[in-house]
Amino acid sequence: MLVAGYILVAIVSLGIIYVGLNYLFAPAKIAAGFGFTDVPENAESFLNVKGGRDIGAGLVPLTLMIYGDPHALGWVILAAAAWPVFDMLIVLRHRGKKVIAYSVHGLTALVMVVAAGLLLLG
Repeated sequence: MLVAGYILVAIVSLGIIYVGLNYLFAPAKIAAGFGFTDVPENAESFLNVKGGRDIGAGLVPLTLMIYGDPHALGWVILAAAAWPVFDMLIVLRHRGKKVIAYSVHGLTALVMVVAAGLLLLG
């Protein structure tokens, strides 16, 4: 169970780092996939900030994986699952694309909760 939890955390962590890098280097392109129907023209600086934060969000669990404490990692991933939940709720609140809200943000949150459970119970 621990190995599966670590694998899920690695996938989510590397995935959000990839997304963050795209927000830094191709912000308009990646922003369209967030789920909003409109992306403001002058949003690049904000999207760059989001990119840096996404990279940081991916590095924290990877650091805990290196540290080797599955329980600490499990609690951090469980708490961090709030990020994609809020992303999903924000997209839905602003009448964005429901399919992206649920399939990208909602599924990410679910995978994170499952990974947390595997790490905490393993």
